[in-house]
Amino acid sequence: MDVRRADERYQGGDPAAGIESRHAFSFGPHYDPDNLRFGAVIACNEEHLAPGAGFDEHPHSHTEIVTWVVEGELTHRDSTGHESVVRPGDVQRLSSAGGVRHVERNDGPGPLTFVQMWLAPLRPGGDPYYEVVHGIADSTPYAVPEAGAMLHVRRLGAGERTAVPDAAYAYVHVVRGEVRLDGETLGTGDAARITDAKGLEAEGATEAELLVWEMT
Repeated sequence: MDVRRADERYQGGDPAAGIESRHAFSFGPHYDPDNLRFGAVIACNEEHLAPGAGFDEHPHSHTEIVTWVVEGELTHRDSTGHESVVRPGDVQRLSSAGGVRHVERNDGPGPLTFVQMWLAPLRPGGDPYYEVVHGIADSTPYAVPEAGAMLHVRRLGAGERTAVPDAAYAYVHVVRGEVRLDGETLGTGDAARITDAKGLEAEGATEAELLVWEMT
């Protein structure tokens, strides 16, 4: 198990424009050949947008983009005609496939925080696909078969436990709170990269919310 702390993330974005980003993997100008991916995950970005701030239209291709809103409202528009507002508890996925363009903005009255995770597809190409699952239930898995991956959302009270899926690769990201995992305490923004996960449990040290990727 390789633990990566929140304060070890690469800092990015444009603070003057109300955008602050924290990158868990090699990203943009923060090139790190030893930190390119883990399993299917090639990016896990924490984004903080002030009211009115956002990312203008930009392209993506050959990437499965999964977004989890922590606080606020995320407005999404893309070149295939989809427009939606994503709120805490919603899972948004944009399968960029052969190519798509989109806009992401904070059009709400308060600050916006979201975690955006990029996964490499098993096969390139195809047609773009967009989906929002509103209010996903705790412990309900969300499948991304194009990347051979499954997302598990876990919400724990203090002292509550949950199993980490047995998998070739498991990526655990702490959205909020503190958890204990295999002798380590992980706080908000910390992550664990686990190879050949087997028989592991996460325990809430406080109330906590986790995103767990199970990957082949």
